Amino acid sequence: MKYQETAEAVLTSLGSDPARGLTSTEAAARLRQFGPNALAAEPPPPAWRRFVAQFQNPLVALLLVAAVISSGVWLLERDSELPFETLTILVIVLANAVLGFIQEARAEQAVAALRRMTAATATVLRDGQRQKILASQVAPGDILLIEEGDAIAADGRVIEAIGLQVSEAALTGESLPVSKCVEPLGEAAGLGDRRNMVFAGTVVTYGRGRAVVTATGMHTEVGRIAGLLQRTEDEATPLQAEIARVGRTLGAVVIAIAALIVVTVLLTSPAITSRVVVDALVIGVSLAVAAVPEGLAAILTIVLALGMQRMARRNVIVRQLAAVETLGSANVICTDKTGTLTRNEMTARCLITASGQVTFTGSGYAPHGEVLAADGRPLATDSPLYAEVVLALRAAALANNSALQVHGDRWSIQGDPTEGALRVAAAKLSLSLEALEHEMPRLGELPFSAERKRMSTLHVDPHHADQMLVFAKGAPDVLLALCCAEQVGADVHPLSEARRRQILATVDGLADQALRTIGVAYRRMPRQPGLPAEAIEHNLTFLGVFGLLDPPRPEAKAAVARAMQAGIRVIMITGDHPRTAAAIAAELDIAPPGARVITGAALESLDDSTLARLVRDVSVYARVSPEHKLRLVQAFRQHGDVVAMTGDGVNDAPALKQADIGIAMGITGTDVAKEAADMILTDDNFASIVAAVEEGRAIFSNIRKFLRYLLSSNIGEVLTMFLGLLFASSLMGMPALPLLAVQILWINLVTDSGPALALGVDPPAPHLMRRPPRPRGQGVIDRAMWAGLLLVGITMAIGTLLMFDYGLPGGLIAGSGDVTYARTLAFTTLVLFQLFNVFSARSDREGAWTALFSNRWLWAAVLLSLAMQVAVVYLPALQRAFQTTPLAAGDWLACALVASSVVWVREGSKALMRRITAAR
Repeated sequence: MKYQETAEAVLTSLGSDPARGLTSTEAAARLRQFGPNALAAEPPPPAWRRFVAQFQNPLVALLLVAAVISSGVWLLERDSELPFETLTILVIVLANAVLGFIQEARAEQAVAALRRMTAATATVLRDGQRQKILASQVAPGDILLIEEGDAIAADGRVIEAIGLQVSEAALTGESLPVSKCVEPLGEAAGLGDRRNMVFAGTVVTYGRGRAVVTATGMHTEVGRIAGLLQRTEDEATPLQAEIARVGRTLGAVVIAIAALIVVTVLLTSPAITSRVVVDALVIGVSLAVAAVPEGLAAILTIVLALGMQRMARRNVIVRQLAAVETLGSANVICTDKTGTLTRNEMTARCLITASGQVTFTGSGYAPHGEVLAADGRPLATDSPLYAEVVLALRAAALANNSALQVHGDRWSIQGDPTEGALRVAAAKLSLSLEALEHEMPRLGELPFSAERKRMSTLHVDPHHADQMLVFAKGAPDVLLALCCAEQVGADVHPLSEARRRQILATVDGLADQALRTIGVAYRRMPRQPGLPAEAIEHNLTFLGVFGLLDPPRPEAKAAVARAMQAGIRVIMITGDHPRTAAAIAAELDIAPPGARVITGAALESLDDSTLARLVRDVSVYARVSPEHKLRLVQAFRQHGDVVAMTGDGVNDAPALKQADIGIAMGITGTDVAKEAADMILTDDNFASIVAAVEEGRAIFSNIRKFLRYLLSSNIGEVLTMFLGLLFASSLMGMPALPLLAVQILWINLVTDSGPALALGVDPPAPHLMRRPPRPRGQGVIDRAMWAGLLLVGITMAIGTLLMFDYGLPGGLIAGSGDVTYARTLAFTTLVLFQLFNVFSARSDREGAWTALFSNRWLWAAVLLSLAMQVAVVYLPALQRAFQTTPLAAGDWLACALVASSVVWVREGSKALMRRITAAR
């Protein structure tokens, strides 16, 4: 029972060093011994079972039964040659099954690859170094480094706890967080009483700490109850549900028409024999198999997954498929400033204290540079200003959890960039962090939070054993309110109201220069353990204000302009000073100079209706907390806006969930924020959000393209057979149906898969980001699209039947030949119709020739389909199987001319729609 043992005993039993953790070699050995840190998963079905599932479609099964019966009839009657048509049907059904199996496998692999991108991670101490690793690679004995927002990767014994609180609702159902501590707490056996343990699957809500891993995988508390957990199916997105609904509706219509064809063939036959019944059944079921869009779901998944992989290459990982659909409708992006619009590469530029100002030279995180006085000379060590600067830099370096690291000649920081910049500034005055920590060891910490906007650390007072020093840093206005005095040289002076106003004016001046401001303060007080924060963080002595430069990203201004061009409003939400926010917003053209900025304090005084009116005009919000973010999302959504919201902290999770698209930061974001988000930015860059919107629009556009192509082609096939049936049974006197069952299945095989998938990877149209966002709730198939589908289907049917009639002796159009020749013409014409249609289907607005050669995959698919059709017409073996006859060059020209009519009809309708739209 690890919770009943001391931390030292647990560390000893696990053979772990609390200062250095496990070695890489030992960790690898333990992973081999105990296995990966993962719950046992239900094994996927084997490949053979997934292949057999391709034949479980009722229509396919019915077609196979009909084909088998047809073969049985042939064996009994032996009144003809081998049943090549039946054998060909079986081959095509097998080929379709193989194709469906491959498509599903590709879709599963693509989705699995995306899941691997969002795999959970953990921060551990190995070989004496802080390392971020996959959670599955955590081993017993590892030292977990945990802080606010982290999801805990394994069960562990707490060995350090600084204000550490953990939500264990996932295990116990208890909504309130549990405070954690190091000391063993007795023999209590309840899970909730083991407050010196942390458990896999729980979340740190406050503070930070360290724990030695005691159990992983199925040996954790959550692993023990894993047997009670059931595997849940992925929920269909609205788009997938709509596509499924369209498929079912179209399928019902097609099956009804196929049944009507079967009945009509039987009723119009001179004699109903077993052969007639089987042939009628085969052609009816073949039409249903070919025209029912059973492959829509697989192609949709592939297109979505491939699009998400493209987004991943542009530094955006999509966790929820529905977010891809919603991206095209987003018309408001609420973004953080620091690290998203700016580089998050903090550099301390200046420090203002009671006696004046100093400037820090140098850039980046390299601790090289000087501390210069106002006259540009090195700071004199005997001046009052020097004493103030030393105290301020000591406070900034000690109230700090970052670490400077050097690899070769490259310096970097572990932890918060603002804290790193303050430690670099201290190093420029030759203040050694190691010496400071040795002189004044840390006793405790009051962690930073978005609500407190400050942090404090408690240290040993080297000159008074019964005293301790409190160093605090945070938002200057917040910290100043907790101060009663100011450091002036070596003395402490009371803070007057006039001096407070003067300090706040100084802060405003720095903020106007787009500098981030951080205040520092300290206090000496009696050493008393267990005091609340309120008893510690008051009567502070103000030391000064740092001005830190965090320049805008060079690509941010162009990205903001692109978003606005696309009809998307950009809203800046930051915890920084209002003047800093206003300066950055003006520089990036988010808001004009002098535009109104609303603070979090002002937000709290507004009711919901007033806030909903205000958000229409205000684009910059400063000094906000996560709760304010949630209210802003709700206010925008009251207007029907589709809102994307960024966040990185544990308390940002409600706003991320409330937003239509929650976007977490991949670098600075907490595990809680990432889990709540729909998307993760791997580079924390605003430009990546705009790139994601473009990709989201492109994905949705491509989905419409392949739907436009597939459904119009299927409608063309159904109308061809249905109208052919009407003509065959009417006074027009067509002697037979225009297509055979095997030909229908062949058209489905060669034209539906390759070209449709190629449309799914069509490059984005150049004008895509000049269109307004898609209205919320607009379906993927609207009335205009249905009208276009019917227009194309009718055009295909009429053209195919005309060519069929042209090939018949004594047809309405003077023709010569026989039924085989006529069917070959109709067969080839319908294939060419669909290959021409694929180019018109690329847009419902632009011409078919726009960016005609931009998609090499589409051309490859079209040429392959054409080559396969040529083979069917000319190769003797395939002629016999598909009952075709060779066509002359003139025949091909006639088929191509008729088939090209779909382009001219569709382009004419597009031109008409453009004129109508322009006239409005």
